[in-house]
Amino acid sequence: MHTFKTRAFARFAGREGVDDSALCEAVDRARRGLVDADLGGGVLKQRIARKGGGPSGGFRAIVLFRRGDLAFFVYGFAKSGRENLRRDELATFRRLADEYLALDRVGLVVAQATGAIIEVKCDDQAVQE
Repeated sequence: MHTFKTRAFARFAGREGVDDSALCEAVDRARRGLVDADLGGGVLKQRIARKGGGPSGGFRAIVLFRRGDLAFFVYGFAKSGRENLRRDELATFRRLADEYLALDRVGLVVAQATGAIIEVKCDDQAVQE
């Protein structure tokens, strides 16, 4: 399983103190079928625990997900900040899922090289150039 975060999500995670281990845990739960909300079209909403707390009072992340293969963290927010996505936002995330989840190995390497995505180190499965 290859897991990535967009540059924008990396800024959110850094600002909020969300480390890669929390992202890996969220992807692992999704991989095992423990999805908080399947929004369709390869778009999931997963809980991410706040440092020192549990997932219920923490953050929510929009993850573009293809089971057993790819995960991209693209948007994060505090649960207290908002509850649901607007329809136009969901449509945008579904279009983004179509693009990101279609990337092949070369596309992933190019996206990493340009800084569009950053690999989340979960289990030594790095995309090789």
